[in-house]
Amino acid sequence: MSSTPQQNDPYASAPYRYYALALLTTAYVLNFLDRQILAILQEPIKRELHLADSQLGLLTGFSFALFYVLLGLPIARWADRGVRRNIVALAVGVWSAMTTLCGLAQNYAQLLQARVGVGVGEAGGSPPAYSMISDMFPQRDRATAYGVYGMGVNLGILAGLLTGGWVNEYFGWRVAFLVAGIPGVLLALILRATLREPLRRSAQLASASDRPPPVAEVLKVLWVHRTFRHMVWGTSLLSFAAYGMFNWLPPFLVRSHGLTSSAIGTWLALILGVGGAIATLAGGYSSDRLGRRDARWYSWVTTIAYAVSVPSMICAFLLSDSTLALLCLVIPGAVAQICVPPLMAVTHNLVDNRMRALSSAIVLFILNALGLGLGPLSVGILSDALRDSAGSNSLRQALLILVPLATLWGAGHFLYAARYLRHDLGECRAEAQGLSPDSRASRGRRGMTA
Repeated sequence: MSSTPQQNDPYASAPYRYYALALLTTAYVLNFLDRQILAILQEPIKRELHLADSQLGLLTGFSFALFYVLLGLPIARWADRGVRRNIVALAVGVWSAMTTLCGLAQNYAQLLQARVGVGVGEAGGSPPAYSMISDMFPQRDRATAYGVYGMGVNLGILAGLLTGGWVNEYFGWRVAFLVAGIPGVLLALILRATLREPLRRSAQLASASDRPPPVAEVLKVLWVHRTFRHMVWGTSLLSFAAYGMFNWLPPFLVRSHGLTSSAIGTWLALILGVGGAIATLAGGYSSDRLGRRDARWYSWVTTIAYAVSVPSMICAFLLSDSTLALLCLVIPGAVAQICVPPLMAVTHNLVDNRMRALSSAIVLFILNALGLGLGPLSVGILSDALRDSAGSNSLRQALLILVPLATLWGAGHFLYAARYLRHDLGECRAEAQGLSPDSRASRGRRGMTA
């Protein structure tokens, strides 16, 4: 007697499902730990390797983001066809090994190459993990499972700041990289040995026309909507400000306030890890609740949050009292990521179901390329340019110029997107119901000429 798919599915067992989810979430924690730990180690690295701020900006942002975004889409395609468990295990092993090599680097070129390797490895983490979770859990439980997995971002930031801050203070920055990287190598082996590939629930596509569309088609469908264009540019600018600020906060707090790495790690872990998790959850929840009354709240919640954060942000850069400056960072630190949930919600409402995975990948590609890629690098370049006129305050002035400006500019795009949000969502809803006479091509002409 042949076995049924249910009998062959290891994830029919609830305990095994949650064991697998715990492993994938742990991998996501290490993903952000290894990504963010460099931020708090910049000052000792700068001193030992005699680096300029522009070189640090290249390390913390562009060198990582370039390969992260370029490889994200092809790895997502690979995950649709290959064994996702193997891809995740390989990715964890690569980025963890490269993080360990960061601690062994003897010069800037070696450190830059190791950092590129971290970006290459981390590009393979989330796409196959999200795909696995969707097949591990029934539809009624997927939102909760995604929420558990998503906690890895804030837990990873918290762990990276605490680990980097305290280990650096007592043992040095090289040991901090080793402490961050070695557990991931062990986790990769555990993932490969104990995690089983889930059955693909959506593998039985009815016809060739049901296959996921190419990237160009999804981008074309999204780009015709003024709502999407303004929200994605707004989020890119807000990510530019967030990455530019948070990757440079540890050096700023060292140079301008003389704080130790352990103190900086503890404060920023609380602000970004705990405060960020609460605010991101509250922002997404508020957008959903208020958006039921008026869809424009998906834009308005973000606009209000970031507009309110700007005065506190400016005070944090100007104040000479360390405690007051850190307290002023609470609001901008907490709201830094709340723009992403409403953007994803609106993006998925603008496309049909078979385009949602690729639309998410496209959004993340744009955000990481412009935000993570250019934010830290731009602050570093401006800081170097201001060195002759501002001296030791060059980083303070660079942050004061770029971060509030990008934040207000990004919030303005969200405010402007609200003008078109109800129209674009209503048009897509009508088309899905077969009520709209307009084809995508005619809608594209209207969007481009408006």
